Amino acid sequence: MVQPSAELQKSIFRTLTADPGLTGLLGGPKVFDRRPERAAFPYLTLGRTAVVDWSTGTEDGSEHILTLHVWAKGGGKQETYAIMDRVSETLNDAALPLEGHHLVNLQLQFAEARQEPESATYHGILRFRAVTETVA
Repeated sequence: MVQPSAELQKSIFRTLTADPGLTGLLGGPKVFDRRPERAAFPYLTLGRTAVVDWSTGTEDGSEHILTLHVWAKGGGKQETYAIMDRVSETLNDAALPLEGHHLVNLQLQFAEARQEPESATYHGILRFRAVTETVA
């Protein structure tokens, strides 16, 4: 069986890298699974995912808490906010396709932008909550 968290991450990756507004802000499809050593700023990384059983008496389901990270430098906090806003607009309430699963909802739960200590790098954090159900 295909894991819903893996399917969700693949669908989020495809959605973000296919969004012309976001790729324009990032200067290309710069969405990564982990923070690259030499990527040019700005870029986005897919962070930690926590999964909890969300099954009912009749349906198999999962709750996912996904964290996305925005990394920016030259454009400062305004650039970070613009990228965060675009990610939120693209993913919040999105009906993403998942193999073997149905995405019940996808909601932004938390957002924060800050300058990294002793650095010119800005870090945006977006936390989304998703609920998925297994397709019978």
